[in-house]
Amino acid sequence: MTVVTERPGRVKSFLRLVAIEHSVFALPFAYLSALTAMRVDGGRVRWLDLLLITVAMVGARTFAMAANRILDRRIDARNPRTAGRELVTGAVSVRTAWTGAVVALVVFLAAAALLNPLCLVLAPLAVVPLVVYPYGKRFTDWPHAILAVAQAVGPVGAWLAVTGTFAGSWPAWLLGVAVGLWIGGFDLIYACQDAEVDREIGVRSVPARYGLRFALHASTAAHVVTFALFVWFGALVGFGWPWWAGLTLTALAFGYQHVVVSPTDLTRVNRAFFTANGFVGIALFLFALLDLVLRLDLRA
Repeated sequence: MTVVTERPGRVKSFLRLVAIEHSVFALPFAYLSALTAMRVDGGRVRWLDLLLITVAMVGARTFAMAANRILDRRIDARNPRTAGRELVTGAVSVRTAWTGAVVALVVFLAAAALLNPLCLVLAPLAVVPLVVYPYGKRFTDWPHAILAVAQAVGPVGAWLAVTGTFAGSWPAWLLGVAVGLWIGGFDLIYACQDAEVDREIGVRSVPARYGLRFALHASTAAHVVTFALFVWFGALVGFGWPWWAGLTLTALAFGYQHVVVSPTDLTRVNRAFFTANGFVGIALFLFALLDLVLRLDLRA
Protein backbone atom coordinates (compact mmCIF):
# COMPACT_ATOMS: atom_id res chain seq x y z
CA MET A 1 0.00 0.00 0.00
CA THR A 2 1.31 3.44 -0.92
CA VAL A 3 1.16 6.05 1.80
CA VAL A 4 0.77 9.62 0.57
CA THR A 5 2.59 12.11 2.74
CA GLU A 6 1.05 15.54 2.64
CA ARG A 7 3.25 18.55 2.19
CA PRO A 8 3.26 21.26 4.84
CA GLY A 9 0.48 23.83 4.74
CA ARG A 10 -2.56 21.56 4.63
CA VAL A 11 -4.99 24.38 5.33
CA LYS A 12 -3.52 26.47 2.53
CA SER A 13 -3.65 23.48 0.18
CA PHE A 14 -7.26 22.79 1.15
CA LEU A 15 -8.24 26.40 0.50
CA ARG A 16 -6.56 26.16 -2.89
CA LEU A 17 -8.44 22.91 -3.50
CA VAL A 18 -11.82 24.59 -2.94
CA ALA A 19 -10.76 27.82 -4.72
CA ILE A 20 -11.99 29.92 -1.81
CA GLU A 21 -11.43 33.13 -3.78
CA HIS A 22 -14.22 32.18 -6.18
CA SER A 23 -16.76 33.03 -3.48
CA VAL A 24 -16.66 36.44 -5.17
CA PHE A 25 -19.09 35.12 -7.78
CA ALA A 26 -21.96 34.32 -5.40
CA LEU A 27 -21.45 36.48 -2.30
CA PRO A 28 -22.27 39.87 -3.87
CA PHE A 29 -25.74 38.70 -4.88
CA ALA A 30 -26.43 37.25 -1.45
CA TYR A 31 -25.53 40.64 0.01
CA LEU A 32 -27.66 42.39 -2.58
CA SER A 33 -30.67 40.23 -1.70
CA ALA A 34 -30.13 40.64 2.04
CA LEU A 35 -29.70 44.42 1.89
CA THR A 36 -32.75 44.79 -0.33
CA ALA A 37 -34.76 42.75 2.19
CA MET A 38 -33.45 44.97 4.99
CA ARG A 39 -34.58 48.04 3.08
CA VAL A 40 -38.05 46.53 2.82
CA ASP A 41 -38.01 45.24 6.40
CA GLY A 42 -37.46 48.41 8.41
CA GLY A 43 -34.70 50.12 6.43
CA ARG A 44 -31.85 49.40 8.86
CA VAL A 45 -28.74 47.34 8.16
CA ARG A 46 -28.45 44.35 10.50
CA TRP A 47 -24.72 43.74 10.57
CA LEU A 48 -24.87 40.49 12.53
CA ASP A 49 -27.21 39.02 9.93
CA LEU A 50 -24.79 40.02 7.17
CA LEU A 51 -21.93 38.35 9.04
CA LEU A 52 -23.91 35.12 9.50
CA ILE A 53 -24.98 35.18 5.85
CA THR A 54 -21.31 35.49 4.87
CA VAL A 55 -20.36 32.55 7.07
CA ALA A 56 -23.23 30.45 5.75
CA MET A 57 -22.45 31.22 2.10
CA VAL A 58 -18.72 30.53 2.41
CA GLY A 59 -19.41 27.39 4.44
CA ALA A 60 -21.89 26.02 1.91
CA ARG A 61 -19.66 26.81 -1.05
CA THR A 62 -16.59 25.30 0.63
CA PHE A 63 -18.52 22.12 1.37
CA ALA A 64 -19.79 21.98 -2.22
CA MET A 65 -16.34 22.46 -3.75
CA ALA A 66 -14.68 19.94 -1.44
CA ALA A 67 -17.35 17.32 -2.15
CA ASN A 68 -17.05 18.05 -5.87
CA ARG A 69 -13.29 17.59 -5.85
CA ILE A 70 -13.52 14.39 -3.79
CA LEU A 71 -16.17 12.76 -5.96
CA ASP A 72 -14.46 13.86 -9.20
CA ARG A 73 -10.87 13.03 -8.26
CA ARG A 74 -10.66 9.99 -10.55
CA ILE A 75 -12.18 11.94 -13.44
CA ASP A 76 -9.77 14.81 -12.73
CA ALA A 77 -6.84 12.42 -12.90
CA ARG A 78 -7.77 11.48 -16.48
CA ASN A 79 -8.05 15.06 -17.72
CA PRO A 80 -4.75 16.86 -18.44
CA ARG A 81 -6.28 20.22 -17.46
CA THR A 82 -7.26 18.98 -13.99
CA ALA A 83 -4.56 16.38 -13.35
CA GLY A 84 -2.65 18.85 -11.20
CA ARG A 85 -5.44 19.31 -8.66
CA GLU A 86 -4.53 18.71 -5.05
CA LEU A 87 -6.41 15.45 -4.54
CA VAL A 88 -4.85 14.00 -7.69
CA THR A 89 -1.28 14.98 -6.82
CA GLY A 90 -1.61 14.10 -3.13
CA ALA A 91 -1.08 17.67 -1.88
CA VAL A 92 -4.34 17.10 0.01
CA SER A 93 -5.45 13.66 1.15
CA VAL A 94 -9.01 12.43 0.74
CA ARG A 95 -9.28 12.26 4.52
CA THR A 96 -8.28 15.91 4.90
CA ALA A 97 -10.69 16.92 2.15
CA TRP A 98 -13.58 15.09 3.82
CA THR A 99 -12.66 16.65 7.15
CA GLY A 100 -12.71 20.09 5.61
CA ALA A 101 -16.01 19.35 3.88
CA VAL A 102 -17.67 18.20 7.10
CA VAL A 103 -16.36 21.20 9.05
CA ALA A 104 -17.66 23.53 6.33
CA LEU A 105 -21.06 21.81 6.41
CA VAL A 106 -21.29 22.14 10.19
CA VAL A 107 -20.36 25.82 9.92
CA PHE A 108 -23.09 26.34 7.31
CA LEU A 109 -25.75 24.60 9.42
CA ALA A 110 -24.68 26.47 12.57
CA ALA A 111 -24.91 29.83 10.78
CA ALA A 112 -28.36 28.91 9.45
CA ALA A 113 -29.48 27.97 12.95
CA LEU A 114 -28.28 31.30 14.34
CA LEU A 115 -30.15 33.24 11.66
CA ASN A 116 -33.69 31.98 12.21
CA PRO A 117 -35.74 28.74 12.47
CA LEU A 118 -36.85 28.85 8.81
CA CYS A 119 -33.23 28.93 7.61
CA LEU A 120 -32.35 25.99 9.84
CA VAL A 121 -35.28 23.94 8.51
CA LEU A 122 -34.43 24.74 4.89
CA ALA A 123 -30.64 24.37 5.20
CA PRO A 124 -30.59 20.59 4.52
CA LEU A 125 -32.64 21.17 1.35
CA ALA A 126 -30.08 23.74 0.18
CA VAL A 127 -27.37 21.09 0.53
CA VAL A 128 -29.11 18.65 -1.85
CA PRO A 129 -28.16 20.31 -5.19
CA LEU A 130 -24.65 20.88 -3.84
CA VAL A 131 -24.23 17.12 -3.44
CA VAL A 132 -26.13 16.14 -6.59
CA TYR A 133 -24.13 18.44 -8.88
CA PRO A 134 -20.89 16.37 -8.90
CA TYR A 135 -22.93 13.33 -9.92
CA GLY A 136 -24.76 15.27 -12.64
CA LYS A 137 -22.07 14.72 -15.25
CA ARG A 138 -22.60 10.99 -14.79
CA PHE A 139 -26.32 10.87 -15.61
CA THR A 140 -27.30 13.99 -17.60
CA ASP A 141 -25.94 16.07 -20.45
CA TRP A 142 -27.10 19.17 -18.56
CA PRO A 143 -25.18 19.16 -15.24
CA HIS A 144 -24.91 22.95 -15.68
CA ALA A 145 -28.64 23.18 -14.85
CA ILE A 146 -28.02 21.52 -11.48
CA LEU A 147 -25.28 24.06 -10.78
CA ALA A 148 -27.73 26.82 -11.69
CA VAL A 149 -30.25 25.51 -9.14
CA ALA A 150 -27.54 25.30 -6.47
CA GLN A 151 -26.49 28.91 -7.11
CA ALA A 152 -30.07 30.21 -7.23
CA VAL A 153 -30.45 29.21 -3.57
CA GLY A 154 -28.04 31.93 -2.37
CA PRO A 155 -30.13 35.08 -2.95
CA VAL A 156 -33.30 33.35 -1.77
CA GLY A 157 -31.61 32.10 1.38
CA ALA A 158 -30.16 35.53 2.12
CA TRP A 159 -33.61 37.14 1.85
CA LEU A 160 -35.14 34.52 4.15
CA ALA A 161 -32.25 34.99 6.56
CA VAL A 162 -33.33 38.61 6.99
CA THR A 163 -37.11 38.22 6.97
CA GLY A 164 -37.66 34.71 8.33
CA THR A 165 -40.69 34.26 6.08
CA PHE A 166 -41.60 33.47 2.48
CA ALA A 167 -44.10 36.34 2.46
CA GLY A 168 -42.95 39.07 0.10
CA SER A 169 -39.89 37.10 -1.06
CA TRP A 170 -40.75 37.27 -4.78
CA PRO A 171 -37.84 39.63 -5.60
CA ALA A 172 -35.38 37.16 -4.09
CA TRP A 173 -36.67 34.33 -6.26
CA LEU A 174 -36.35 36.56 -9.32
CA LEU A 175 -32.77 37.43 -8.38
CA GLY A 176 -32.03 33.78 -7.58
CA VAL A 177 -33.12 32.61 -11.02
CA ALA A 178 -31.03 35.38 -12.61
CA VAL A 179 -27.94 34.35 -10.66
CA GLY A 180 -28.53 30.67 -11.41
CA LEU A 181 -28.78 31.33 -15.15
CA TRP A 182 -25.74 33.60 -15.00
CA ILE A 183 -23.51 31.02 -13.35
CA GLY A 184 -24.99 28.10 -15.29
CA GLY A 185 -24.40 30.09 -18.47
CA PHE A 186 -20.73 30.68 -17.85
CA ASP A 187 -20.32 27.06 -16.73
CA LEU A 188 -21.35 26.17 -20.28
CA ILE A 189 -18.47 28.31 -21.56
CA TYR A 190 -16.03 26.81 -19.07
CA ALA A 191 -17.02 23.24 -19.97
CA CYS A 192 -16.16 23.83 -23.62
CA GLN A 193 -12.45 23.43 -22.95
CA ASP A 194 -13.00 19.84 -21.76
CA ALA A 195 -15.44 18.70 -24.45
CA GLU A 196 -13.03 16.43 -26.31
CA VAL A 197 -11.61 14.82 -23.19
CA ASP A 198 -15.09 14.41 -21.71
CA ARG A 199 -16.21 12.43 -24.76
CA GLU A 200 -13.18 10.16 -24.46
CA ILE A 201 -13.65 9.37 -20.76
CA GLY A 202 -17.45 9.32 -20.71
CA VAL A 203 -18.16 12.56 -18.84
CA ARG A 204 -21.44 14.15 -19.87
CA SER A 205 -21.96 17.85 -20.61
CA VAL A 206 -23.65 20.08 -23.16
CA PRO A 207 -20.42 20.77 -25.11
CA ALA A 208 -19.51 17.07 -25.14
CA ARG A 209 -22.98 16.02 -26.32
CA TYR A 210 -24.07 18.86 -28.60
CA GLY A 211 -20.82 20.56 -29.57
CA LEU A 212 -19.09 23.83 -28.77
CA ARG A 213 -21.20 26.04 -31.02
CA PHE A 214 -24.46 24.88 -29.46
CA ALA A 215 -23.04 25.28 -25.94
CA LEU A 216 -21.88 28.84 -26.62
CA HIS A 217 -25.25 29.74 -28.15
CA ALA A 218 -26.99 28.26 -25.10
CA SER A 219 -24.73 30.31 -22.84
CA THR A 220 -25.58 33.47 -24.77
CA ALA A 221 -29.30 32.74 -24.44
CA ALA A 222 -28.92 32.13 -20.70
CA HIS A 223 -27.15 35.45 -20.25
CA VAL A 224 -29.71 37.36 -22.31
CA VAL A 225 -32.42 36.03 -19.98
CA THR A 226 -30.19 36.78 -16.99
CA PHE A 227 -29.88 40.40 -18.04
CA ALA A 228 -33.64 40.67 -18.57
CA LEU A 229 -34.23 39.31 -15.07
CA PHE A 230 -31.75 41.81 -13.59
CA VAL A 231 -33.73 44.56 -15.29
CA TRP A 232 -36.98 43.13 -13.91
CA PHE A 233 -35.51 42.84 -10.40
CA GLY A 234 -34.30 46.44 -10.42
CA ALA A 235 -37.68 47.72 -11.56
CA LEU A 236 -39.53 45.53 -9.06
CA VAL A 237 -37.64 46.77 -6.00
CA GLY A 238 -37.45 50.36 -7.21
CA PHE A 239 -33.72 50.81 -7.69
CA GLY A 240 -32.50 54.18 -8.92
CA TRP A 241 -29.87 55.34 -11.39
CA PRO A 242 -26.86 53.55 -9.79
CA TRP A 243 -28.43 50.15 -10.49
CA TRP A 244 -29.06 51.01 -14.11
CA ALA A 245 -25.51 52.34 -14.49
CA GLY A 246 -24.22 49.05 -13.09
CA LEU A 247 -26.43 47.12 -15.49
CA THR A 248 -24.93 49.02 -18.40
CA LEU A 249 -21.46 47.84 -17.37
CA THR A 250 -22.85 44.35 -16.86
CA ALA A 251 -24.16 44.31 -20.43
CA LEU A 252 -20.68 45.24 -21.66
CA ALA A 253 -19.08 42.47 -19.56
CA PHE A 254 -21.56 39.89 -20.86
CA GLY A 255 -20.89 41.00 -24.42
CA TYR A 256 -17.14 40.86 -23.88
CA GLN A 257 -17.07 37.28 -22.61
CA HIS A 258 -19.15 36.08 -25.55
CA VAL A 259 -16.94 37.89 -28.05
CA VAL A 260 -13.59 36.62 -26.76
CA VAL A 261 -14.63 32.95 -26.79
CA SER A 262 -15.56 31.13 -29.98
CA PRO A 263 -15.84 27.48 -31.06
CA THR A 264 -12.50 27.85 -32.84
CA ASP A 265 -10.69 29.79 -30.12
CA LEU A 266 -10.97 28.73 -26.47
CA THR A 267 -7.67 30.28 -25.39
CA ARG A 268 -9.45 33.09 -23.54
CA VAL A 269 -11.96 30.98 -21.60
CA ASN A 270 -10.29 31.81 -18.28
CA ARG A 271 -10.44 35.51 -19.11
CA ALA A 272 -14.16 35.21 -19.78
CA PHE A 273 -14.78 32.92 -16.82
CA PHE A 274 -12.83 34.65 -14.07
CA THR A 275 -12.26 38.24 -15.15
CA ALA A 276 -15.56 39.09 -16.83
CA ASN A 277 -17.79 37.21 -14.41
CA GLY A 278 -15.93 38.42 -11.36
CA PHE A 279 -16.43 41.94 -12.69
CA VAL A 280 -20.17 41.34 -13.16
CA GLY A 281 -20.67 40.23 -9.57
CA ILE A 282 -18.60 42.95 -7.94
CA ALA A 283 -19.56 45.86 -10.19
CA LEU A 284 -23.29 45.21 -10.11
CA PHE A 285 -23.23 44.82 -6.34
CA LEU A 286 -21.23 48.01 -5.81
CA PHE A 287 -23.63 50.06 -7.92
CA ALA A 288 -26.60 48.48 -6.13
CA LEU A 289 -24.90 49.17 -2.80
CA LEU A 290 -24.56 52.83 -3.73
CA ASP A 291 -28.29 52.93 -4.38
CA LEU A 292 -29.05 51.14 -1.11
CA VAL A 293 -26.73 53.34 0.96
CA LEU A 294 -28.79 56.31 -0.08
CA ARG A 295 -31.86 54.62 1.40
CA LEU A 296 -30.66 52.44 4.31
CA ASP A 297 -29.94 53.36 7.93
CA LEU A 298 -26.36 52.15 8.46
CA ARG A 299 -26.33 52.52 12.25
CA ALA A 300 -25.66 49.32 14.16
